[in-house]
Amino acid sequence: MQRDYYEILSVSRNADGSEIKKSYRKLAMKYHPDRNPDDKEAESVFKECTEAYEVLGDPKKRQIYDTYGHEGLKNSGYQGPGNFEDMFSGLGDLFGDLFGGGGRGRSRRGGPQPGNDLRYDMEITFMEAMRGVAKEVTIKRRDTCWTCEGNGCRPGYKRETCPSCHGRGQVIRSQGFFQVSSTCPQCHGEGEIVTEPCHDCAGSGLVEKRKKVSLKIPAGVDTGAQMRLRGEGEGGRRGGPPGDLYVVIHVQEHEFFKREGETIYCQFPVSMVQAALGCKVDVPTIYGKKKLSIPAGSQSGEIFTLKKQGVTSLRGGNVGNMVVQLQVKTPTGLCDEQKKVLENFDELCHKHGQHEEQEGFFSRLYHEVIGKKGKES
Repeated sequence: MQRDYYEILSVSRNADGSEIKKSYRKLAMKYHPDRNPDDKEAESVFKECTEAYEVLGDPKKRQIYDTYGHEGLKNSGYQGPGNFEDMFSGLGDLFGDLFGGGGRGRSRRGGPQPGNDLRYDMEITFMEAMRGVAKEVTIKRRDTCWTCEGNGCRPGYKRETCPSCHGRGQVIRSQGFFQVSSTCPQCHGEGEIVTEPCHDCAGSGLVEKRKKVSLKIPAGVDTGAQMRLRGEGEGGRRGGPPGDLYVVIHVQEHEFFKREGETIYCQFPVSMVQAALGCKVDVPTIYGKKKLSIPAGSQSGEIFTLKKQGVTSLRGGNVGNMVVQLQVKTPTGLCDEQKKVLENFDELCHKHGQHEEQEGFFSRLYHEVIGKKGKES
């Protein structure tokens, strides 16, 4: 039975592309055959990690795997990673991306290069998360240089074949009886170099810009939710498409409301008199005030439920409930007249036998303690 790809890379199922890439790089560095010569177990782990990354690092393959698992990948024609030499090549590209800033799916030998994905962390209020909100943010990103059209060369010049790898993008080195290929350090796997760099982008093909992006955040989002804006990441090079922008939501806590899933919880204070006599009160909800009937004799800690006053589900639009816990407040700072009224009230309670439960409690406790002492003596 094949192991779960997320388990292999030690990432959660909602991990974004950068987390997956970072975890794979760490594992690949640890189990790379160059670092573990003649270690078949390390080689096996390396192959397993590479296969997991090949799937989870590809949005289309990952979607198929998340929906249908390993069988879904097989039915879609995926046969697993290529030969071992291809693994070295792919690993070299990955490391080049991380250290040199290449885009997703780096193209070699001067081909179009997609732009990098970007992440933007956004903090919103609790009520904005509950009701939904439109936001406009300014992001700083590297966009395609229009002077050289992302080519990196001054107008009128072209990129030249790399003299170190002769356009292959890979250099071969000997290790004992083996030959190992790795990414060319001069051209970073592109097979070409810039000899006359563009003055505006210094040969990178990208220039730093600021851009305003409009966001429509749906009602019901929670901390950790991600929004993907296609084409709003870094610009591509040499005709490559731009990357995507991932907006990660962080919701502020609320002083009155607490959320668990689609349910809203709150504590609502009432006076001793209101709880004793019963009343109707206006309880604040995330949608406005709602009437709540509190029956006579209600106790502190009792629970009441307001239907359809909770969180709107992102899946299907269902609305959760709101749970209200009663807090009966004991009055403080009483004047003499108030104290006298309460003393008279207490006498009436005693007269009508409303202290019997308390007296019975002390009586049972007293006999229990006396009986225990008698047995000990």
